[in-house]
Amino acid sequence: MTLWISLVLHALAYGSILALAAQGEVLAERAGVINLGVEGLMALGAVTAVLAADASTSPWLGCLASLAVGAGGALVLGLATVSGSASQTLCGIALTFLGLGLSAVIGHDVAGLPVSATFTSWPVPGLSQVPVIGALFNQSPFVYLAFGILPVIGHVILFRTRLGLSLRAVGENPGAADAVGIPVKKYRLCAVVAGGALAGLAGADMTLSVMPVWSEGMIAGRGWIAVALVIFCGYRPVLAAVSSLLFGLVMSLSFFGQAQGWPVPSPILNMTPYLGTILFMIIPALLLPGLRRVMAAPAALGVPYFREER
Repeated sequence: MTLWISLVLHALAYGSILALAAQGEVLAERAGVINLGVEGLMALGAVTAVLAADASTSPWLGCLASLAVGAGGALVLGLATVSGSASQTLCGIALTFLGLGLSAVIGHDVAGLPVSATFTSWPVPGLSQVPVIGALFNQSPFVYLAFGILPVIGHVILFRTRLGLSLRAVGENPGAADAVGIPVKKYRLCAVVAGGALAGLAGADMTLSVMPVWSEGMIAGRGWIAVALVIFCGYRPVLAAVSSLLFGLVMSLSFFGQAQGWPVPSPILNMTPYLGTILFMIIPALLLPGLRRVMAAPAALGVPYFREER
């Protein structure tokens, strides 16, 4: 039982990184913009959080710095793709490489050094003292944010408010949204910036909580997995959190298996998160073809909007 609880704890920690990035991507894609720069924004957020936390001895300032750098990087992407109507795919990939390269340069001096200010666990009064399962209620604040607060807020905003209706209209039919007075480019730009801020925060989660040290390449494809998660969860915040926990469990299995000495080569265990990404994308589509309609992407996803002049 203790081993299973330990596995779930690791799944919550690693899944929270994916959940933050995926829920940010849900916002951007619901507005019709594909942000393929999540990997680079996570790397920038991770190293910026370390530098800011070390300089200020406050993990909270590290979080604010990661939010700012994520939002700033996404703003550049938004100006290019939303305002400039450039290719979302090419600009996103360029942002990924820019973020990975820039993070390696600015984080060179702190690579491999422990972070001086990190987040400790926050016990939930009463629940954290429950035998065995009490450990599940003694988590980093990122876990509560990723699996408790953001999914609820995101669901309410997207599906229960006029703001969310307008945002979804911009992603489904920007021409019709513009015709009724919704500022399409403003909504898209704000959604991209908000999503980028959460991607930066996901990087801070990694270096200020899960693995309190910066090293080049530590994001290791998690940004791409977060993008795939958005498709897998049908562009829904709550399902994004649930899916992230599932992928966190898959990621934890590789570390868990190596620690327990499973008779499986370590390269096989290390590839399980990426193999799981492929399988989780293919199997549901084959076994449940009806899901394609329910979980379909926004109709105008990836399509630049040009207002017709009359």
